[in-house]
Amino acid sequence: QVQLVESGGGLVQAGGSLRLSCAASGLSFSYYTMAWFRQASGKEREFVAAIAWSGDRIDYADSVKGRFTISRDNAKNTAYLQMNSLKPEDTAVYYCAAAFVLANNYYNREMYHYWGQGTQVTVSS
Repeated sequence: QVQLVESGGGLVQAGGSLRLSCAASGLSFSYYTMAWFRQASGKEREFVAAIAWSGDRIDYADSVKGRFTISRDNAKNTAYLQMNSLKPEDTAVYYCAAAFVLANNYYNREMYHYWGQGTQVTVSS
């Protein structure tokens, strides 16, 4: 049974930092492209960042470029999202997602096979 478990969310002041983790089990982690999406209240789920299964490609949404960093540790079956210079508009539930050998079209949430339960990130002004 595949499980993706996010952790690291919380309440932080604007300008602060958080590091999200996504621990995966039940899948061959090194063959999965890992991504983070977020969903603010009343809005659609949107792409944040992705790191290719091969590790040689990383993409970010324009809104987080230069502030967020996605990474992965295949030995620990874990993906990370380091979030710096947080803004109130970053407030959302953040979801981890996995897609088998996905090589492109990272922005499309329909491409992902597995999802975590989400972790709340709240940025106060």
